[in-house]
Amino acid sequence: MDASAAPPHLDRLLWLSVAAAVVTIGLKLFAWQLTGSVALLSDALESIVNLVAALIALAALRWAMTPPDEQHLFGHEKAEYFSAGIEGGLILLAAASIAWVAVGRLIDPVALDEVGIGAAVAAAASLVNLVVGLVLVRAGKRYRSITVEADGRHLLTDVLTSVGVIVGVLAATATGWLWLDPVVALAVAANVVVTGITLVRRSGAGLLDTALPPEELESLETALEPHRRAGIVFHAIRTRQAGRRSFVSLHMLVPGGWSVRQAQDLSERVEADIRSALPGASAMTHVEPLGDPASLDDVELDRPPPSA
Repeated sequence: MDASAAPPHLDRLLWLSVAAAVVTIGLKLFAWQLTGSVALLSDALESIVNLVAALIALAALRWAMTPPDEQHLFGHEKAEYFSAGIEGGLILLAAASIAWVAVGRLIDPVALDEVGIGAAVAAAASLVNLVVGLVLVRAGKRYRSITVEADGRHLLTDVLTSVGVIVGVLAATATGWLWLDPVVALAVAANVVVTGITLVRRSGAGLLDTALPPEELESLETALEPHRRAGIVFHAIRTRQAGRRSFVSLHMLVPGGWSVRQAQDLSERVEADIRSALPGASAMTHVEPLGDPASLDDVELDRPPPSA
């Protein structure tokens, strides 16, 4: 499958994320009302962020799926990185809110009520997030959508924090140590901060045209190796990734006596091999003659000025 062509059901998966967020918000707020636990409240606040992030991700994904136009000839795939960055920022905001509420409860502890029922409700909400999160991460990896994968990982992170919250609330009730409740909430905030920073960094890397990951670069080298053995030289190999699409450009040095047709035919085969090795890649070759010193010098992004 061409990874650059987003399947139409990806946006439906994000609607699934929206629905999951609405359900879990209701369940977690109900658990908080039952128990009065600030840790469960912090978990509910994170789910509200999940809802906002899912809506932003949905808008970004639809934008990214828009075909290239006259103003965006390389497509709109980078819109997904904006979504991941905004989601990371919202996660950090949620962490600050959680910490604010938790510190207040740490200063003034409050006894918890109906902990058993509240924990069961919170566990049901976590199960919803677990199922939806796994579906989104799997689809995001398969179709190379950072938006869908980021949303899924956010939900899975929410599951882990929810488990910690439930354990903390039960421990606070069993031991009578009421301070455990806000301490667990602070731990949730710290975990959320790590997730947010990771998403922001990944978003920034994509916007800065980061090269393809090592395993894909190795696949590229494997595709070029048969041509190298036939005497063709490649240099000035550059790669970048924009959402689902990869871009590969390189210079191909062929014998100077070749006809334009020979060079063009080989160029087409090389580009086809690259697309086969890297599904979704856009490949571009620049043909130069072997033995020409100017060809060997033409390896930098900015070409050197002509000699006087």
